[in-house]
Amino acid sequence: MTQTLPPPSGGGTGPATTPAGAPEKSRATTWIVGTAVGVTAFSALFAAAIGPVAAYGFVGGLAGLVLLATAAHTPRFATYAYLVTLPILAGIPRDELIPLVRPNEALLAILMAGALLGAFLRYLRGDEIRPTFYPLVDIPLAVFLLMATIWPLASLLMRGGIPTGTEYASMLPMTKLVALYFMVRYTIVTEPQIMRCIRFIVWPGATVAMIAILQTLSFGPVIALLNTLWSGADGPSETADLADRGSTTLGSPIATGDVVIISLILVFCCVARGLLGRRERLFLAMVLGTGVLAAGQFSTWIAAVVALALLAWRFPDLRRQATRFAPLFGVALVVGAPAFVGRLEGIGGAGDGSWLPVSWQGRVNNLQNHYLPQFDWLTTFVGVSPNTVLDAPERWREIIYLESGVLWFLWVGGIPLLAAFVWLSMRVLRAVRPAIRHPGAFGACASCLEIVWLFLLVLTLIDPHLQLRGTGDLIFTLLAITVGGIDARRRA
Repeated sequence: MTQTLPPPSGGGTGPATTPAGAPEKSRATTWIVGTAVGVTAFSALFAAAIGPVAAYGFVGGLAGLVLLATAAHTPRFATYAYLVTLPILAGIPRDELIPLVRPNEALLAILMAGALLGAFLRYLRGDEIRPTFYPLVDIPLAVFLLMATIWPLASLLMRGGIPTGTEYASMLPMTKLVALYFMVRYTIVTEPQIMRCIRFIVWPGATVAMIAILQTLSFGPVIALLNTLWSGADGPSETADLADRGSTTLGSPIATGDVVIISLILVFCCVARGLLGRRERLFLAMVLGTGVLAAGQFSTWIAAVVALALLAWRFPDLRRQATRFAPLFGVALVVGAPAFVGRLEGIGGAGDGSWLPVSWQGRVNNLQNHYLPQFDWLTTFVGVSPNTVLDAPERWREIIYLESGVLWFLWVGGIPLLAAFVWLSMRVLRAVRPAIRHPGAFGACASCLEIVWLFLLVLTLIDPHLQLRGTGDLIFTLLAITVGGIDARRRA
C-alpha cells in the first residue's frame, strides 16, 4: 500500500543547512533523556521512602511494561532486544535478580507476550494474521520438543517417580529455545531485518570476545565486574580463578567459545557475500578470532578447526582471501596465547601418564563412577531423569555435571530423544541446502546454520551444547531466520 508523506512544515523554506527531521529527532532525544532522568529521580525517592526492594520492583515493572508495549507495537523489536541483551543477561543465574528464572528467560517471556498481544490486536483490527507451517522442519522440531519435555516426565512417572521442582525447571531450556524459534520466525521477514539481526549477533559476540580477552589478561576491572553477577557458579567447567579462561558474562567458557565461534562463522559467511563494511568485518574477524583462543576451551578449538575446514570447502573465494586475514590471525594468536598455553599445560597434569587434559580426566571419572552405573536396558531406552545434575558425595564439591552430549540425550529422554535429535538434524541439513546459494543476508544465515549444525554434531560426541545458554539461542535464531526465509520464498 502506497503511503503519501505530508509536506515538510514551513513549506520547505528553511535554511538548506538544516537536515530534514532534525527538530523531531531533537524533541525525541529530549523526551527520552527527560523520561530517564525523571524515572531515576522518582526511583531514588521511592527507595528512600519505602526501601530499595520496592524501588527495584517499581523500576523493573515499569521497564517490563515499556518492553511489552514496544514489542506489541513493533514485533520485530522483541527479537532485536533479546539478541542484543543475550550475552549480558544469559549468564546471570536463577534467583540472582529474579526468583526462579534467569533474567533473559523473564525478558523473553515479556517480549513474546508483547509480540502476541500485538498480533492479537492486529487480528481484531482486521489485518491478515496467518501463521505458516513448514512441515519439513516444524514436524521433527515438535517431536524433538515433545521428547525433551513431556516424554522424560512421563517416563519418570511410569517408573514410579515423582518429578521435583528441579526436574520441572530442567524442561525450561528446550521450551525457551522453541519459543524463541517461533518468535524470530514470525517477526523477522525482510533482508534489512535479517541484516540487523546479523549485526545484533556478531557485535555482542565481539563484545563477549573482548571480555574474554581482557579476562585472560587478568584485567582487574573486568575480573571485579564478573565477580558481581557472572562468577559462573552454576554451570560446568567453571573455575575458581576467573583469569584462567574466558567465562565472560555468559558464566561458562564453553558457552563463551560457542557464541564467539558462531559469530565468527557468521562474519565469514557475510564476507563471502560482500556484506558488512570492510573495516567492520576486519575488526570483527580479529576480535572474534582472538576470542576463540581466549575462551580457553578445547571444544571451541575443535569447533574452529571443523568450521574453518567447512568454510574453505563451501567458499573457494575465502581460500584466495586467506592471505589478507593472515596478519589478523597472527595478532589473535599473540593476544590469545596466555589462555591457549595455559590449557596446553594442563595436558597430562594429573601425573598418571594420561595425555588427556586434567578437566577431561575428571569428566571421564564422573561418567564412569556416577552416570554410567545408572544405565541399564530400561533407562537406556526411556531415560533416567530430566535433571542431569547430581549431588556430589565428596566434601570438596557440591554437584556434578553431565559433560557428554550423547549421554545427555540418553539420560534425559533415552533412545527416543536421541533419535528425535538425529531426525531433526537430518531435516535441518536437508532444508538448508537450497538456501545456502542465496547471495544476501538470508543466504549468509543459511550458510552459517549449516556449518554450525555440522560442528554441533561433532561436538555432541564430547559435550552437550544445544541446550547451553547462548549457544542454543543463536542456533535456533539462525534456524528461524532460515526456515522463515525458505517458507516465504516457497509461498511467493
